[in-house]
Amino acid sequence: MAEKQSKGRLLRRFLPYYKKYWRIVIFDLFCAGLTTVCELVLPLIVRQITSAATNDIAALTVEMILRLGTIYLLLRLIDTAANYYMASVGHIMGVRLETDMRTDLFAHLQKLPFSYFDETKIGTLMSRITSDLFDVTEFAHHCPEELLITGIKIICAFVILAKMSLPLTLIIFAVVPIMIVVLSHFNRKMRAGFKESRRRVGELNAQIEDSLLGIRVVKSFAQEEAEVEKFKGGNYRFLDIKTKVYHIMASFQASTRLFDGIMYIVVVVAGAFFLRMGKIDAADYVAYLMYVTTLLNSIRRIVEFAEQFQRGMTGVERFCEILDVEPSIVDAPNAEELTNVRGEITFDHVRFAYSDESGDVLSHLDLTVRPGESIALVGPSGGGKTTLCNLIPRFYEISDGCVRIDGHDVRTLTLESLRKNIGVVAQDVYLFSGSVRENIAYGRPGATDEEIADAARLAGAHDFISALPDGYNTYVGERGVKLSGGQKQRISIARLFLKNPPILILDEATSALDNESERLVQQSLEALAKGRTTITIAHRLTTIRGADRILVLTADGIAEEGSHAELLSRGGIYADLYRLYGGE
Repeated sequence: MAEKQSKGRLLRRFLPYYKKYWRIVIFDLFCAGLTTVCELVLPLIVRQITSAATNDIAALTVEMILRLGTIYLLLRLIDTAANYYMASVGHIMGVRLETDMRTDLFAHLQKLPFSYFDETKIGTLMSRITSDLFDVTEFAHHCPEELLITGIKIICAFVILAKMSLPLTLIIFAVVPIMIVVLSHFNRKMRAGFKESRRRVGELNAQIEDSLLGIRVVKSFAQEEAEVEKFKGGNYRFLDIKTKVYHIMASFQASTRLFDGIMYIVVVVAGAFFLRMGKIDAADYVAYLMYVTTLLNSIRRIVEFAEQFQRGMTGVERFCEILDVEPSIVDAPNAEELTNVRGEITFDHVRFAYSDESGDVLSHLDLTVRPGESIALVGPSGGGKTTLCNLIPRFYEISDGCVRIDGHDVRTLTLESLRKNIGVVAQDVYLFSGSVRENIAYGRPGATDEEIADAARLAGAHDFISALPDGYNTYVGERGVKLSGGQKQRISIARLFLKNPPILILDEATSALDNESERLVQQSLEALAKGRTTITIAHRLTTIRGADRILVLTADGIAEEGSHAELLSRGGIYADLYRLYGGE
């Protein structure tokens, strides 16, 4: 569980995002100051008019009234312009700051290893990237403004009121510390509530994503009602925490209204006694009431901002929680570029476990794959075939031993150069939402249309792509849902032809296909594998008979090794598997 961070520490981590926009922030605060001054001047104007009217009505001339009216009109025009700037440019700055944070968060997620995503729900991450940062916009814009405005109003109000009557001012401001203590208590509870509500909405998003992505399974098993009931559970858990938060917020606001009433009573009653004793005059009494109203309006603004502040701080906190996750797989300080790859792969006493609590998946594994050699990995599930392949591009970090490419320890190479030289074709093909062209070009951004078409021809995909409604511009749908399994697989192979890596990993690339699609894809894979170091994981053993070497990998390591004919003649594990799954 992430360590809870103080508000001060969160703010220190958040403030650097203002750096790019410091000019906007300064002018925004200048405008906030102008609006505050305009608001504070009105009671002084009313006090001057009231004083003139009660002391010497002749002093209340038309010239004086018009002069004061003109001054106030100019102040209101200034206030209008300043408010426009704050509401437009100030808010846009908040959106830009939110955008910067979201970019940093997404970029950081790209650096995290597979192990992080194995343990974290994608829906929860989506919630943190999007909705958690929505409130940061308002928080980023209003936080500096509200601090400045409130500070100016409280200080100026205290100075002005103290000049009128210091005893009455001290009586009024004696209530403020009590108010701060009570409201701070509710503030802390609100922050905890909002954080829990963010966590619950993340879980709800993850549940929605899981159900909608599996909608075909849901419908095929007629489990719509069960999914609705499961969703209701998560939805009502979210309702419970929101209900709790709003009870806390209602207590916060009710306490504020109670203190509002107390301060008004103090001013009205105590002020009346001071007026009766001649310690203040009528003009000061009216000004007092107006300034207390201004002070209470400031407190109300703080109340309204408090919820926004808590939401913003919760968003910043959850943002920092992800940024604090250190990437476990990074470039070494003096990492080298992998160039001129021959394709030799060596596993030297490799041991790997997914966590300290789990057992070893691979233990003291020794293996050398020669440049350009085609090897196949077979064996029972759980033997570590996919794990072995995932260690070559450093998707996971080995626990002990060494993995080398052309004699270079993969940990001494830059991740980018390492992974650019390795191509992976998996059973579960992932196509991005977009066109066929965009998905193939993912193999080498910036490739020309002719290069994309050539890659598709090599993969045996050009003909069916050309027959699509919009050819290479055809939209494939989310996860390629508009294409068949064989078509998606051949597009993924075209993507690799365009990438042109010297090392190829085929992870059960045809196991989910029908016979005809398997035949077409197998032809494409054979074309792709020519001249490359190739490691193939297969359950359909008929597809690997032509491999230079076949390894039978079990929980105890490499149990058998040899060509298809050699292993069959031995009558061991491979021969049994072949008769069971691949025999003719």
